[in-house]
Amino acid sequence: MEWFSFGPLLHRTRSAWLRELLESRSALVLGDGDGRFTRDLLSANPQMHVHAVDLSAAMLQELRLRCTPYANRLVTTQANALNFVPDAAYDLVATHFFLDCLSTTEVEQLVQTLLLSLTDNARWLVSDFQIPQQGAIRPIAALVTRTLYAAFRLLTGLRANRLPDYASLLQRAGMVCIRRRVFLGGILISELWQRL
Repeated sequence: MEWFSFGPLLHRTRSAWLRELLESRSALVLGDGDGRFTRDLLSANPQMHVHAVDLSAAMLQELRLRCTPYANRLVTTQANALNFVPDAAYDLVATHFFLDCLSTTEVEQLVQTLLLSLTDNARWLVSDFQIPQQGAIRPIAALVTRTLYAAFRLLTGLRANRLPDYASLLQRAGMVCIRRRVFLGGILISELWQRL
């Protein structure tokens, strides 16, 4: 479905900051689906260990298969991320097209839970959809977003119906956006946040 709707753009958005993550050693990856980002992260960084969490057993199976060459540096857990309590310290969290599945209240809960497990100077990588504040692309982005929410509500029962304000929550948690890149005229965004 991803390839038919956005071609390679979603993966390009996820992978925008891989080179910036070479010093990271322990990552928590939430909702990576079939594991393309996890595979690329493990491939690019031979020191990296990843804990991948996903609600879907089928997606975790795909992720494990895709990451077979790096199995000794990968742990997977099938769980709802909102109920997941980390038992390790992470210097990287990756949430690609995941926070948009949550309400702002749920994102706040997630941030507060994960903060306890983040190291000093930890980074949080966010890739997601956005509706630009202004410009000709704004109505198109709003239409795309509404359409995606309607489709996912129909296909998966998704309860969220608008993009959460994750940026304000990360800022309040003591993080700052250090890198930002937009794709598809601003509809897609990739941001790298760092804990101060």
